[in-house]
Amino acid sequence: MPEGASVETATEEIRSGSPEAVSLVGYRILVVDDEQDICDIIRFNLEEEGFVVSVSNNGLDAWNRIERQLPEAIILDLMLPGLSGLDLCRKIKARYPVPILMVTARSAETDAVLGLEMGADDYIRKPFSPRELVARLRVVLRRNLRQREGEREGNLTAGDIRMDTAAHRVTVRDLIVDLTLIEYKLLKLFMENPDIALTRDRLLDRVWGRGVYVSDRTVDVNIKRLREKLGEEKNRLETVRGVGYRFRGE
Repeated sequence: MPEGASVETATEEIRSGSPEAVSLVGYRILVVDDEQDICDIIRFNLEEEGFVVSVSNNGLDAWNRIERQLPEAIILDLMLPGLSGLDLCRKIKARYPVPILMVTARSAETDAVLGLEMGADDYIRKPFSPRELVARLRVVLRRNLRQREGEREGNLTAGDIRMDTAAHRVTVRDLIVDLTLIEYKLLKLFMENPDIALTRDRLLDRVWGRGVYVSDRTVDVNIKRLREKLGEEKNRLETVRGVGYRFRGE
């Protein structure tokens, strides 16, 4: 869900998709923030919703906690002692498929972009309403559930787009779409990360691989071709100004 979306938008997204029937009560959430007052507010509101909350005020301590017991989701502040939020986010995502909601007091757009590049699933700026924080957390948790379900079934779907990952086949309205390998990898990455803004650097890293020189223009050209091949579903691939691209899920 993009930054700035309303709580109502978040709540509506929560209601969509098959994993919504799954209760999130009892899910373990790790809150990492060096401001204890903020941690107390977040803990209170999450525990009111039935989550099991643990708190860390230090990046290194948080990493040790994660190594001992992986939570279902992490609420992560950008500015931390010991290990920065960005570095911690990078370490977590390199090893664990746990959703991360990044919280920051900074207002610069570049900080949000950096967080997304490190793998954060969503972000929210201080000051925030507890209601919005809880809504966004539920969204990233349920999105993660949808992704894991799709991986187990070997299929990814969004509207009339269906990807059979076992057969390496994509259809739109039951018609096979002829994609290049790069286009297929792009679409798969987008469908596995619905409603998340992906930067061009992240697309380059995940699709083309590190150490391969590819210009931003190459990314844009492949996105344009992919859009054309998706036909009536092409509008699901949205341009996020100043960031990159986002794939609209259900």
